[in-house]
Amino acid sequence: MERMVVNLLNRAAAANPEISFVVGLWNGDRKVFGAGEPDFSIAFRTQRALRRSLKSGFLGFGESYMAGEIDVEGNWDRFFALAMSSSLEHVVLPIGSLVRFLLVRLRTRDTKHRSRANIVRHYDLGNDFYKLWLDESLTYSCAYFRSPDDALETAQAAKLDLICRKLRLQPGQTLLDVGCGWGSLLIHAVRRYDVQGVGCTLSENQARLAAQRVREAGLEKQVEIRLQDYRDVAETFDRWVSVGMAEHVGKAFLPRFIEHISRRLRPGGVGLLHFIGKDRTGFGDPWTLTYIFPGGYLPSLPETLRLMGRHDLRTVDVENLRPHYALTLDRWHDRFERHVEEIRTMYDDRFVRMWRLFLVSSAAGFRYGNTRVFQILFSNGPTDELPLIRSDAG
Repeated sequence: MERMVVNLLNRAAAANPEISFVVGLWNGDRKVFGAGEPDFSIAFRTQRALRRSLKSGFLGFGESYMAGEIDVEGNWDRFFALAMSSSLEHVVLPIGSLVRFLLVRLRTRDTKHRSRANIVRHYDLGNDFYKLWLDESLTYSCAYFRSPDDALETAQAAKLDLICRKLRLQPGQTLLDVGCGWGSLLIHAVRRYDVQGVGCTLSENQARLAAQRVREAGLEKQVEIRLQDYRDVAETFDRWVSVGMAEHVGKAFLPRFIEHISRRLRPGGVGLLHFIGKDRTGFGDPWTLTYIFPGGYLPSLPETLRLMGRHDLRTVDVENLRPHYALTLDRWHDRFERHVEEIRTMYDDRFVRMWRLFLVSSAAGFRYGNTRVFQILFSNGPTDELPLIRSDAG
């Protein structure tokens, strides 16, 4: 084993004495770090895999893992805890990898032409795929756990109702859901709070199934699902909500997205923006943004609030649900693995590896890294529609 690799792993092990692990190389070399039963083992099947991981960080590691040149067995959470708390995480992208990633970002910018193609790559993988590991409501966003032991269905229902209560929905109000997914929030809002809802999405699969679910619930008179770009919505609404959409608009189009809110939410109306973000502006994770969320960008909280302020969107409350998303992803990963052979048959082993890595690395990003999930409650200008405190909203 190369001296540089040994030194790097020794430093990581010394910084995390509670974690034990095994590293194996393509030539049969094997080294044990820590004491007791290993939490995980990592095997580099080729010299190229180790070289790419050292030179390109998580981008190189992810590409090698997808190709079957790296195997990880055991506790993924312990693996990422080690990597993200030590120098293993801080590998600088070489100029070639950086240029390649920037070219990918340019090709996937969220223009109106590219937005639908970017969404198709992720959300139009097939409803059957998502049904295997999401909860019954097909809510594909952070759940809300009142206890770590809550079932996923319970936590997702709690999240939907938390949003509705924060918005203080009242019967007869109109609600726009931007990036409505499979319609779970709109269906919940109409059933519980008797509002009139409109949802827009760029995913044909989502729109088709969401409309079907609305019909099956007998809510056609109160819910309209549109296959429509949010920039083409023309009406104004009493309430505005978006869950997991702001991450997809891209840095260049974030100002346009915020401006849309001010135009589509009536003066004095209340909105809620729920998104994965950062405490501060950063470059982002090249592997995830290349292979999972093309065109994506995780906004920082300060830049989002600054843009909202320019349009007199007045922040009322900000909540960080970071630990809730780690628990959500744990549940999704467990369900994914229970159906892994079905998923491998639907796609292939590379796809399975790609999505496994996405789920486990995302959970680690919320648990150990600087990834956050924010809910911003705001009003469009001054409002008298919110109480002094939000204890009733949870």
